Amino acid sequence: MEITEVRIKLMEDGGDRLKAFCSITFDDCFVVRDLKIIEGSSGPFVAMPSRKLTAHCPQCGCKNHLRSGYCNQCGSRMQEGRAAKDDEGRAKLYADIAHPINSRCREMIQEKVIEAFDEELKLAKQPGYVSRYDDYDYDTHEPHFTTKPTGAADSRSEQRDSTRRIESPNTDQAGPPPPKQPRENAPKPKTAGGFGEGIL
Repeated sequence: MEITEVRIKLMEDGGDRLKAFCSITFDDCFVVRDLKIIEGSSGPFVAMPSRKLTAHCPQCGCKNHLRSGYCNQCGSRMQEGRAAKDDEGRAKLYADIAHPINSRCREMIQEKVIEAFDEELKLAKQPGYVSRYDDYDYDTHEPHFTTKPTGAADSRSEQRDSTRRIESPNTDQAGPPPPKQPRENAPKPKTAGGFGEGIL
């Protein structure tokens, strides 16, 4: 197994310990995202992608971060000492999502990522530099229902719109809805020759 591609996203704030995010591709067919490059006491090192560990509130059952003193849902006080301890006695607040299981694999990832990180730092100094990292962290969320865009629309929007038209109730196929049928109790139009016609 080989790392065939590394993409780096440098952090704008150079004063923070977090220097960059990166993604790695194994054998041109499997990608792991959101590895972190962190500045340590002996140089940069790679941290694996992780998630925050949570605990359930004893009152309402809502999930809360292990550091939370009170429940985010009902406000009840959370029990202390919920986090498990590692071998050094520190509270475990995060769990790796993906990680190597032996030192050989870890060293290979570390070497490839740091090498790509140093190369990216050189590229970032050139004019017109653009990161190749795919960033999916958007500030705004896509609404559940959107109108069909006018003009040049991307294929994904057109596909979503056509799917909504096909799956909409009372419609067997795409296209405008069928015309409304007249109600039974609607007033009938007056016919010629009725009483009082021609008085005015």
